[in-house]
Amino acid sequence: MTSTDWIDRAHAVLPAGGFGNFDPDIVIREGVGPHVWDACGKRYIDYLIGSGPMLLGHGHPEVLDAVREQLPKGLTFFANNAAGIALAEEICRAVACAQQVRFVSSGGEADMYAMRLARAYTRREKIMKFEGGYHGMSAEAQMSLAPKRLVNFPVAVPDSAGIPQSVRDDVLVAPFNDIDFARSLIAQHGDEIAGVIVEPLQRIVPPVPGFLEALREECTKHGILLIFDEVVTGFRFSYGGAQALYGVTPDICTLGKVIGGGFPLAAIAASTEIMAHFDIGRVGAEGFLMQLGTLSGNPVAAVAGLKTLEILRRPGQYDKLRKTGETLMTIFSDALTRAGHAHRIVGDPAMFDVVFTERPVHNYRDVLQGDAGKNAVFNQVLRDHGILKSPGKLYPCLALTDADLEATAEAATNAANRL
Repeated sequence: MTSTDWIDRAHAVLPAGGFGNFDPDIVIREGVGPHVWDACGKRYIDYLIGSGPMLLGHGHPEVLDAVREQLPKGLTFFANNAAGIALAEEICRAVACAQQVRFVSSGGEADMYAMRLARAYTRREKIMKFEGGYHGMSAEAQMSLAPKRLVNFPVAVPDSAGIPQSVRDDVLVAPFNDIDFARSLIAQHGDEIAGVIVEPLQRIVPPVPGFLEALREECTKHGILLIFDEVVTGFRFSYGGAQALYGVTPDICTLGKVIGGGFPLAAIAASTEIMAHFDIGRVGAEGFLMQLGTLSGNPVAAVAGLKTLEILRRPGQYDKLRKTGETLMTIFSDALTRAGHAHRIVGDPAMFDVVFTERPVHNYRDVLQGDAGKNAVFNQVLRDHGILKSPGKLYPCLALTDADLEATAEAATNAANRL
């Protein structure tokens, strides 16, 4: 059966022909190491890697062995299991803000509960977020995620139908990396804001020096909980996540992707005092934050996550990831420079992309100023030459080889020359 056959079948049973995630015009058959194959058997070097979780590459043999060992013992229990407890212990050892963990099944779910937890703890209503920041699919998260209509801050713009006006009224939106605006907004609404949620590196845009530190200072001053969305950056930027890399500790963080080793698993992590709101015996009915999920702490996901973290703790893993990322950054920049295209390589060696602009990129609106047409052509030619990546992000993985990097360089040269 060809890809076209599968695409036709998908359009018959799936809205817009897809799962709502990636381009539905590609159907992936399998993945091994740093490669995936589509339904027609075409091989790609995979820089999408499941939108980030396959940091070790697809089908790492040690992870597969751990999963095979667990499968005959049980797939899920809706009860505590040893692997989930052990994974929570390891997260608490690794992540600075984590004294306790509550598992969920997706990063978006974790972000939703993190915002609700901040409200339960502070007994305030408003959430402050940053334009262009991605925090899942909750009503609050869908405010000013990717607004087509740019309005004056701090007004929130819903990115989805079905969100009540009342939600918009409780979300304040600020420009990422604008320290002065963040300070002024917090000064004006500090006694109403329950939490400030931020990706420490927003999509691909790094924080300017002092930005995260200023948020930490202002949140502490006004009794606001600082939430780091580390669903993407956790255990990717360093073993302790972006908070370890940048040296700023939030009150709450959310984790996902890497901690499940390719299976659905995410977590909310914070101090014992804050996490007490998940325990009705400690906070009473008025302060209790109800959370349950059929697959939360699933043992198969937990053993995959534990093995993944064990591998990441081995010497040299993060050095290798960063060296590979730096090489890829140079590959793309050199190809575009030789072809005479204005561009910026934006992000971190562990996760970055190209923005076709001459201007510095510090926030969502700067990214919007990039040449979207060039970006679309560039990514399509890369795919034609066997490179699979998202339209706005490139994830290196630890399974990439020198041959993969050489093939990527050739594809990048072809793509740059086609622009």
